[in-house]
Amino acid sequence: MGGFSIWHWLIVLLVVLVLFGRGRISEIMGDFGKGIKSFKQGIADEETKPAAPPAQIPASTETTAATEASKTEQK
Repeated sequence: MGGFSIWHWLIVLLVVLVLFGRGRISEIMGDFGKGIKSFKQGIADEETKPAAPPAQIPASTETTAATEASKTEQK
């Protein structure tokens, strides 16, 4: 119950070639390569772009009113 021998892998490869054909596998691998290239370009673009400043959250009216009231009381 060890691993697969070379003959097992050759039979699997033959079945895959029969099912998909040589051209289709080549096309799939080309698309896979393009996807990896696009992914790498996206990562490189992310590293070169400066990070966007964080969005400012507006203070709620209750918090603002309480803060203003404390400021007037301290004076």
